[in-house]
Amino acid sequence: MNVVKGKREHAQTQRAEAVSPAALGRRGLLGGLAALPVLYSIGSATSAAAAAAPQPGSIPKTAGDLLRGAERRYHAPLLVAGTRLVLPGGVKAVSVQDYYRRPRLASAPSVWPRMTGADGSTVDASIVPERGAPTRTAVISGFTEGWYELIHANGRTDRVTWDAGKLSFLALHGEFGAMDEALYRDRLYTLALQPFSSNPYTRTTPTL
Repeated sequence: MNVVKGKREHAQTQRAEAVSPAALGRRGLLGGLAALPVLYSIGSATSAAAAAAPQPGSIPKTAGDLLRGAERRYHAPLLVAGTRLVLPGGVKAVSVQDYYRRPRLASAPSVWPRMTGADGSTVDASIVPERGAPTRTAVISGFTEGWYELIHANGRTDRVTWDAGKLSFLALHGEFGAMDEALYRDRLYTLALQPFSSNPYTRTTPTL
């Protein structure tokens, strides 16, 4: 997994991980599990070539494991309303409904950047909203190339790449201050993004 940044600031990163589907908690995008070898490198966004891709076999091939790429979280004050998330064309997003109580996939995907927010409204998920907007949680699929770019209001661009042949799903979790869960109420303003080898959620199993 390659991370290319436009300025000196470095958003928080976590090491790549592999877990069984049963072990993935419903707050998986906001937490971490056992570390595996890091799959990314850091370089300049203005350089002519990105950092080298992971070598074959760098991701463990344990049968039945759900493989996780490195999670990256973006927070205020760097993350502000109007920050843009750019993904490859043709990908689709399926929302995760009732994420904190009975998480399950919505019945149908939508073409990115459209997705359904926690309040049922259709939103443009490529644009980070103002503080107080509903939670956005989705799994994005259809990658032929694994990459995203986060374009910040200050001009910085973070480009993250990974091997879409091994990690073909991207989980998105945005908290923008509207969550009413205890301890986090009105406090979180964050966007978390993490590649997976398969969809960590189902439409019928509420036990994640």
